[in-house]
Amino acid sequence: MKIAVFCGSSSGENPAFVEATRALGHYLAGQGVDLVYGGGNVGLMGVIADSFLEKGAKVYGVIPEYLKERELAHQGLTELSIVADMHERKASMANMADAFVALPGGAGTLEEIFEAWTWGQLGHHAKPCAFYNINGFYNLLMEMVLNMVHSGFLKPHHAEMLIHTDNAETLLSSIRSYQAPRQKWT
Repeated sequence: MKIAVFCGSSSGENPAFVEATRALGHYLAGQGVDLVYGGGNVGLMGVIADSFLEKGAKVYGVIPEYLKERELAHQGLTELSIVADMHERKASMANMADAFVALPGGAGTLEEIFEAWTWGQLGHHAKPCAFYNINGFYNLLMEMVLNMVHSGFLKPHHAEMLIHTDNAETLLSSIRSYQAPRQKWT
């Protein structure tokens, strides 16, 4: 199984983000999971890649040419693909991955996981999307998802597509048992 992880090219202000990211990577790698990620060697991106590599897992990075220098492309990966742009990066990662997980990050992290979630709603894939909620980082976002449901902009079964947990074992078991709901327009 390959899990795509979207996360910050920064480590954030709280050391708990780095510690929990490293622990998650070690756990998933120990369970036979391989990593697909954005290819950087900085921030939580570097932490997640290194944590998988430390446990002998395969790590596949995908980085756009123009970010190769900015995000300091990781040179120790199983495979590093250099692509033209962000669209190609996301498509490549989506094709390689069996599931998508967002760790703490900024706008890019949200854009990547929301696109994967939207693709799932539209039936472009039947892969799980998850938020790994380190230190309550995604609590307010989950409240917003519920607000979308209560306001009539999101069907409850599409909100329920999202896995959100701060427990590595729960995350992996939820990914493994995931059943996609019916498509958005059916």
